[in-house]
Amino acid sequence: MQDIRGSLRRQSLLVALVCVVCDAALFSLRGPLGEAGWRAWVVLLAGIGVNAALAGAARYSGWVALAHALLFAGAPLLLCTCQGYVTGNNAGLLIAGFRAGAWLRPKPAVLALGALLAGVTVGCVEGGGRTAADWRLIAINVSVQALLPWLVGRYTTARRAYIADLEREAAERRLHEEEVVRRAVTEERTTIARDLHDVISHHVSAIGVHAGAARLGLPDGDSPVRKSLGAVESASRSAMADLRRLLDLLHAETTAAQPGLDNLDELVETVRAAGLPIRLTLRGEPRELPGSLDVALYRIVQEALTNALRHGEGPVEVELNHGRTEVVLTVTNGLRPDRSPPSEYAHRGLAGIRRRVTLFGGQVSYGEAGEDWQLRTTFPVEST
Repeated sequence: MQDIRGSLRRQSLLVALVCVVCDAALFSLRGPLGEAGWRAWVVLLAGIGVNAALAGAARYSGWVALAHALLFAGAPLLLCTCQGYVTGNNAGLLIAGFRAGAWLRPKPAVLALGALLAGVTVGCVEGGGRTAADWRLIAINVSVQALLPWLVGRYTTARRAYIADLEREAAERRLHEEEVVRRAVTEERTTIARDLHDVISHHVSAIGVHAGAARLGLPDGDSPVRKSLGAVESASRSAMADLRRLLDLLHAETTAAQPGLDNLDELVETVRAAGLPIRLTLRGEPRELPGSLDVALYRIVQEALTNALRHGEGPVEVELNHGRTEVVLTVTNGLRPDRSPPSEYAHRGLAGIRRRVTLFGGQVSYGEAGEDWQLRTTFPVEST
């Protein structure tokens, strides 16, 4: 995460530096530095300043766009008596429009667009020349210098969000399919282990018992029949030993260690690393819970945080309260205004939470609480 942030910072600085160099060089070559005196220097320095602001944080994109619009509109007023007029932020104006469209929420983005449209229109009119005398040329200049960069920014953001949604849905589908396969394998292993124990081991044991009884019923001596029955008896004992080892292997794989409440900190750190602010609060006196309940609580938190990543926004509050007769788990997160409707996987996750809670005789409630989404589960436990 730190590497990505550092790369984005360096790229923003590079873009701002290129705009500063290009606009300053263009104004020095074609601008009225010789004729306008201090007014030209004001425009030049202002252009450098607003272009340097392009390296700032995304939340200031609206103010940066407004500064560019004001400079573009105000420069002709200072340089109106000079020949060879050019603005001091031609390249920066395009980048400011793109940033406003790509990085701002709809309302501030539209306000920034309005400021850019007004600033470019005033600049074209006050700049004089053929452009100011023809409304068609003014409309083309306004579209190219203000509207088009803003639209490209909005399109880029929408496409990036669309691709991110597709990737999340594909990841959820893949995880669900892997879970289905894992459950099927586990159930099959359990079935094999049960059949080996209930059917095959019974018959093999019976073979050994009957072979031993038959061997004992024979007269003493080193007859071939006695040797054969001894071999059958020995083979049955070896087969039973191999079956026990196989059963141990199957049971070991189907009862692998599951994460529990002791792993909540790792889960929280994983979600926090994904960019979602989260706070974990533990209340009451922690107690040793049954292993199945411990795993169920962890899985419910995991499912709730997954839903918060997909449909909500931070901060997320996870509260686990150990009471005398119950354990209460509450997960609260904000809701994104542009969230997509819950998918079948989200509904399936909530249904899984209901099943887990019902299995332990608990209670569950979830839904919107004002501007937040809240999930609350209560599990009864024995008082201590």
